[in-house]
Amino acid sequence: MVTSLLLVAGGWVGFRGWQARAHLLNAAGLARELSAQVLGGDHERAQRTLAALQEQSGAARSATADPGWSVGRRTPFAGDDLGAVRQIAVAVDDLARQAFPTLLRADLASLVPAGGRLDVDRLRTVSADLATVDDVVQRTRRDLATVHADGLVSQVRQAVSGLRGELDQLADLTAAVDQGARLLPPLLGADGKRTYLLVSQNPAELRATGGMFGAYALIEAEKGQVRMGKQGSSSSLGRFTPPLSLPKEVRALWTDLPGIYPADVNLTPHFPTAASLYREMFRRKTGTKVDGVLAVDPVVLSYLLKATGPVLVPGGVPLASDTAVRTLLNETYQRLDTREQDAFFAASAAAVFDTLFKKNVDSKVLLSVFARAVEERRILFWSARPEEQRTLGDSRMAGALPEQDTVPTVGVFLNDGSGAKLGYYLRPAATLTVGECRPDGRRELRLRVTLHSTAPKSGLSESVLGLARAGDPYTVRTLVSVFSPTGGTVVDVRLDGAETAVGSGTERRRQVATANVEVGPGASRTLQVTVLTGKKTGTGQAELWLTPTATPWTTQVETAPSCDQ
Repeated sequence: MVTSLLLVAGGWVGFRGWQARAHLLNAAGLARELSAQVLGGDHERAQRTLAALQEQSGAARSATADPGWSVGRRTPFAGDDLGAVRQIAVAVDDLARQAFPTLLRADLASLVPAGGRLDVDRLRTVSADLATVDDVVQRTRRDLATVHADGLVSQVRQAVSGLRGELDQLADLTAAVDQGARLLPPLLGADGKRTYLLVSQNPAELRATGGMFGAYALIEAEKGQVRMGKQGSSSSLGRFTPPLSLPKEVRALWTDLPGIYPADVNLTPHFPTAASLYREMFRRKTGTKVDGVLAVDPVVLSYLLKATGPVLVPGGVPLASDTAVRTLLNETYQRLDTREQDAFFAASAAAVFDTLFKKNVDSKVLLSVFARAVEERRILFWSARPEEQRTLGDSRMAGALPEQDTVPTVGVFLNDGSGAKLGYYLRPAATLTVGECRPDGRRELRLRVTLHSTAPKSGLSESVLGLARAGDPYTVRTLVSVFSPTGGTVVDVRLDGAETAVGSGTERRRQVATANVEVGPGASRTLQVTVLTGKKTGTGQAELWLTPTATPWTTQVETAPSCDQ
């Protein structure tokens, strides 16, 4: 869990420095072991590992706390480095003594489905403990963020950067676990029956939140027991005229389409808007009012199959982790007609989730793949109950586009413009570079987005080629929407180095520029976009928010020194 603490390739002067280095190296290895044991439910070994970890982390903390070290921290050359090592030691020791023991006591392995149900009573029992863990992790993350890493020697800078990255991942996980412990009992019917819509996003036909809403299934939950009910497809819901009411900004960007067609509700990347629209469409068509909407995609199913093992879909088609995406997003369109496709997608989702809730799965694998799916924003949930939605807040699982950034965030959201199922063949990449500090205090960010198509030049079925709105049926047309940081501005957009026309608007305090990018078989196209932050910012950090795609993005964020340095 703390592999970034490998302070090798030394340079440490003095006996105490070498002591601290050795103890931190030992702590790193023990933390990795503890992580695997906690997730795997091996409590006896985990207790022994935790004791050893506390011994090593405490020794590292002690080695960096003596008077000689304190004097060294005030020296002009090595002071910042010694101070950073001290904060690393404190961070690891705080986790070892205040977070990991509570996490071990909570027994995460017992918080996954078993025997067809989730133990909601136990979730409520451990909720306070999990909240404490999250508080410690978030505090440790904030404390380490105060370290100015830019002027440190390379080994220490890499250690600080690596630990920050791992703490970010740990903080996301503990926040999700904390939220889950508080939300899951009522969501799973601890206080009365709940009904939800499970919708499958289809990245073969991209939408901003991941893919067109295709198959759906009703999920009923009561006392932790989950059952799958009626299934269908979004196309069966028809179209809605007059259109459903839309936020003015969404209508300005996408006309009335999200309020007319169930397949277009998520042209906006703000999942609460998309989910509430879909829920209302479902209510008007069926008369059933659900308590919320849960969205997943075939990539999530492939992750879950790592925990369940292969699943046989009715009709004799096996789904396995390493082939599920290809089967669901490509082969199915080649061999089945539209009606058969919808039935197969619904049956696939039902088979995987039925196995998940009825089979005793490997808790370590399940927790790991769940964390990955949430990190990639492939699992999204919206509750129709405002108090529950507020608890979800701006978490990744909520899919809510924040109206205020903690770190300047640029969004790159993809919507299919081909009317086809060619998204499976896209290979996207994005680089975000933090640029100059301007006199007005705003910061320039430079974005580079490349879309490469692996589509063949012939041989695809009519179902895959669809409406061929790009003209050539094998050309992928993608509407690429770039969202500025909150309050920011999109300054310049170029396609393959030349100025290009863009649609523009705003959504949730972010300026939006949308470019039409058409990519032929085997070709690549590149958008270069310059944006400005919305207010004075000293940070050299930035973040990307991307549409989840069938093949994960290749990404890079190039940071810069703080403007204050």
